[in-house]
Amino acid sequence: MARSYPRWAAAGALASGALLVATAGTAHAVAPPRIVIKDGVTQPVFSYADAIRERVLVESPVDSDGDGRRDLVNVDIIRPRETERGLKVPVIIDESPYYDNAGRGNESERKRYDADGNPITFPLFYDNYFVPRGYAFLAVDMIGTTRSDGCPTSGGAPDVLGGKAVIDWLNGRAKAYRPDGRPVRATWTTGNAAMIGKSYDGTLANGVAATGVKGLKTIVPIAAISSWYNYSRSNGVKYWTDEQPWLADYVDTDPPEKCAAVRRALDEGEDDATGNYNDYWAESNYRHGTIGDVGNVRASVFAVHTVNDLNVKADHFSLWWKGLAARGVPRKVWIAQYGHVDPFDFRRDVWVRTLHRWFDHELHGVRNGIMNEPRADVEIGPNRWITQSDWPAPGALPLTLRPGADGGLGLKPAPKGSTAVFTDAPGDEGAGVTEAQMVADPTAARPYRLAYVSPPLPVSARLSGTPTVTLRIKLDKPTANLTALLVDYGEDTRVDYLGPGSGIRTLDTESCHGEGTPDDDPCYRETETVTVTSPVNVVARGWIDAQNRHSLSRPTPLAPGRYHTVRWQTLPQDYVFKPGHRIALILAGTDADYNTETPTGARVTVDLSGTSVTVPVVPAKGSAADLIGPQTLSTWRGPTEVTLPRQPWRFF
Repeated sequence: MARSYPRWAAAGALASGALLVATAGTAHAVAPPRIVIKDGVTQPVFSYADAIRERVLVESPVDSDGDGRRDLVNVDIIRPRETERGLKVPVIIDESPYYDNAGRGNESERKRYDADGNPITFPLFYDNYFVPRGYAFLAVDMIGTTRSDGCPTSGGAPDVLGGKAVIDWLNGRAKAYRPDGRPVRATWTTGNAAMIGKSYDGTLANGVAATGVKGLKTIVPIAAISSWYNYSRSNGVKYWTDEQPWLADYVDTDPPEKCAAVRRALDEGEDDATGNYNDYWAESNYRHGTIGDVGNVRASVFAVHTVNDLNVKADHFSLWWKGLAARGVPRKVWIAQYGHVDPFDFRRDVWVRTLHRWFDHELHGVRNGIMNEPRADVEIGPNRWITQSDWPAPGALPLTLRPGADGGLGLKPAPKGSTAVFTDAPGDEGAGVTEAQMVADPTAARPYRLAYVSPPLPVSARLSGTPTVTLRIKLDKPTANLTALLVDYGEDTRVDYLGPGSGIRTLDTESCHGEGTPDDDPCYRETETVTVTSPVNVVARGWIDAQNRHSLSRPTPLAPGRYHTVRWQTLPQDYVFKPGHRIALILAGTDADYNTETPTGARVTVDLSGTSVTVPVVPAKGSAADLIGPQTLSTWRGPTEVTLPRQPWRFF
């Protein structure tokens, strides 16, 4: 849709006309402003151009920078002007640390203010679309960022409690001030609030919901963290070094010395030396932590996550979702095949319509039937979506695959006494072995990995859920970093989630959603799905430091020369293996692409008879075991040269 400024003026005229009662050409009475609902959704009857734009400072309960004063949280507000004449509206909140650094959305939008300090540009489309439909939109600066006081803490208590204070203010339980110091109350709202956002923004929504704050009716976390330990590491294996202080420094545009002491505390607390879970990480665990717990959640949840996101990995969603389900929280989910990408950029029109109905239902109480629809929308191939009653697919059955002494992967365990050996090796650059090296030429012997490949699949097989790896191993050192990859060998066209755009390409054309002004238009560049055709794809990834096999907090070194069982879950997936393709289990040491650990150099002996991977599979027909045919002698070799780019790290 092309930009059309006159359209915005027309929308304002519609809103004004709806509020006047005229007789003989003279307006002699003003009807109370009201929300208009038609065809099950709220209508755009309020002027975006005439909306009230203001800035308030909400008092939080924390003093994160230690200056002796409670941190004030900057809140930029846009609301229908009719809220000055009695209209009360619910609130949509995007709390973010990125409003003055990375920016928001695919176009990295930032806030802008007029000469008096009032907000005139709100990033993303939420304000443009929802304010005309009877909502207020709040762009909240996370504590320690943009115009808020304090210091960011990479998911810690101040990050969360600042957002909670905003919900409390909307419901009369916290104080707020205008920039000139005058107290201000939120008399214009119903108190019903939603939080939405991608990445860190969605993470804050998870964290605030996990406090159980009253008034937060729903959250829409997109590619959101549910435990910061799981963001930084997996089962004792680090994804990044110095992640916590680095991120806090990145989002803080104040002079470095202001929060230097806080960042030193983050560095000490994260304990990169061991990779263990501790009290520090418990503070930023929203599933079962000291500040938040999934058991406290009162809000409904509309979650969006992509199974190929290697920034905020999909276990953040799957474990959060499992906890919500156990508590019976009303919920909905979209599962997609991209990397760290917003649904506005991979399913835009459907997303806007669905989000509209969700907010109408949860915040305005519109009976539009959205909760009667299938709970899960799942993308099973490029732009191929299905719906189902829940996620993982309720019909998924466990299929246990076992490595054979001949290099095959099948249903029968290897004969007792069958073993194979690999080394947790430094690789070419001393940081482990790349995934491309791990998966290339799978039938060839390599000292740094073991590869076990199934026969061609007789029928399609859909993985839906989280695979579990069980290894019986013997080391010559106290521990080793272990990698397990579930791999699809077979030519196919897939979403290019490892590519530069994590599966999308930004186009020159635009589409518009909502109303606008010359300072804040509702138009955004369109995108398209990018695919890649290749003979191999890493479907699921899993990592563990073997000494953390029993506990993330108290490592237990392995006694060298003795066998031990190590069991852990890979990242979750939803993926269709095609007929004729082969499933492989690759076992290796440190993953140079996604681990920052130093390889231990340990020699790992694997007892094949005690080793397996259990995969949740939705069979096309019959039992899950029917998906694996008999192993036959074959000259199949697999791709000998593989290119697997490292997924770009996207904030927006």
